[in-house]
Amino acid sequence: MPKYQRIVLKLSGESLAGGASFGIDAERLKSLAAEIADVATRGIQIGLVVGGGNFFRGVSAAAMGMDRVTADHMGMLSTVINALALQDALEKAGVPTRVMTAIEMHEVAEPYIRRRAIRHLEKGRIVVFAAGTSNPYFSTDTAATLRALETHADVIAKAPLQHTDAVLYREVSYLEVLSKALRVMDASAVAMCRDNQLPIQVFNLNVYGNIMRMSMGEPIGTLIH
Repeated sequence: MPKYQRIVLKLSGESLAGGASFGIDAERLKSLAAEIADVATRGIQIGLVVGGGNFFRGVSAAAMGMDRVTADHMGMLSTVINALALQDALEKAGVPTRVMTAIEMHEVAEPYIRRRAIRHLEKGRIVVFAAGTSNPYFSTDTAATLRALETHADVIAKAPLQHTDAVLYREVSYLEVLSKALRVMDASAVAMCRDNQLPIQVFNLNVYGNIMRMSMGEPIGTLIH
């Protein structure tokens, strides 16, 4: 029996790049889609938020002299590319999927409308939330938290990039994450989760089946609550 009935899964753009440093690796995308589809067939409702770091990283570009607002808008558009790739792969894996964008682009995807997103989830469709919050200075971590809260998700699941010096905590409080500056999510996203009592499950995406294990409540990573 799944522990969570509705989850929002936050993926980094780099997770789609596989072993490369740029773009989308076709085999990695196919494997990830198959794993997510397997979870969806168990009746678990899934929202996805994917970053755009495999195409464009706004903060580093801003540091090189580009206007931060322009850089962030470019980053949002890169998340749409990833969202469309995920949609295609998920539907090939047999799960109906909708891309909803915070920046309207009707020829490409649906605009984000909260009630419509909830209806898609209730009907068993995976919803990929793209283009962040549509506002600069807000990360995709914050966008994922916002969408999780708006759609009444049971948990936000974060699969960060792996660091060799990372320390595994089984459970940790929101306050500890903020006070120790543990780099699992942006501070603003953690604060939003804390204020609304939304648990954060951090886990390793590089082990096949971990999305299912996380959804079933197995202690495979760190629970922030």
